[in-house]
Amino acid sequence: MTGTFVNVAAIFLGSLIGLLLKRGISERVNTAIVKAQGIAVFLIGLTGVLTSMLSVGADGELRSDGAMLLLVSLAVGCAIGEIVRIEDRLNSLGRFAERKFKADDWAKGFVTATLIFVVGAMGIVGALNDGLSGDSTILFTKAMLDFITAVILTASLGAGVAFGALPVLVVQGAVALLAGVIAPYVSDEMIRMFGTVGYALVMALGFNFLCDAKIRVANLLPALLIPILHHYIVLGILLPLFGW
Repeated sequence: MTGTFVNVAAIFLGSLIGLLLKRGISERVNTAIVKAQGIAVFLIGLTGVLTSMLSVGADGELRSDGAMLLLVSLAVGCAIGEIVRIEDRLNSLGRFAERKFKADDWAKGFVTATLIFVVGAMGIVGALNDGLSGDSTILFTKAMLDFITAVILTASLGAGVAFGALPVLVVQGAVALLAGVIAPYVSDEMIRMFGTVGYALVMALGFNFLCDAKIRVANLLPALLIPILHHYIVLGILLPLFGW
């Protein structure tokens, strides 16, 4: 788990530097930075979605795959999130954290950081390599990227970003520790579709920053489970059961 520990430390260190920078930023400049970050976050999400969905066929033509699963994942995930009221519960936790740590916009920073730091193939593939062979190269690279991202995000969104390191520790740590068990059941296709849905949520975050659209992104988090369930239940059980 060396790579995961380094990744978590990089996020905390970046957040600390970001907090120090935040003190010298005026409200007007902070608002402008948030808008600029919105552009960057939206483009990160868009690039991730396009990279995951588009491929070049043997004939050289550009092909798109996974649009229907993305649509179903977002719809089902949104319904589950609204019923469970994830956003409301997270906001309640955020208000407690804001009182406890005097951290404004805690929930916004936490959700934004969690999605950016956790979704994507680098974390999953890197943690698998770390757990199976002790090769932390991918996670070291991710740690550098997350460090820079943490500095920038924290400078505008506050201390909630630092807590985004905790889901990284849980998710990547679990994958690394259980790598030998789960590796045979993790396919490139599943990681690709998980990333597609995850990056779509990142796009929604960027859209919120830019347009103040108030998309309840936290309520969309269950959508990340749908590609995994689709891979194991639909592709792994139902289709073979009916001989398809």
